[in-house]
Amino acid sequence: MQVMESKIYRFITPLGVLTLATGLWLWLGYGITGGWLMAKLVLVAILIAYHLYCGKLLDDFKQGRNTHSHVWYRWFNELPVLILFAVVILVVVKPF
Repeated sequence: MQVMESKIYRFITPLGVLTLATGLWLWLGYGITGGWLMAKLVLVAILIAYHLYCGKLLDDFKQGRNTHSHVWYRWFNELPVLILFAVVILVVVKPF
């Protein structure tokens, strides 16, 4: 099971870097500004921290140091969904 987790993590990381690069290109290239954009960037930074923490959890699994229950992982798995939902709302509605 840990082999598949490592493969998925290694697959997602370059896609995340590509997403960040194109997002920065659009932001800086077109000069888009606004409070909604700053809020979105904060949420994206949280997602980056989440991804890095997932890498730490993956390493803990490899070392046999997992201390969390399956219920904790179920709730932990919902966090990026909620953040991405907020990001989409910020981009579409642009509330401020």
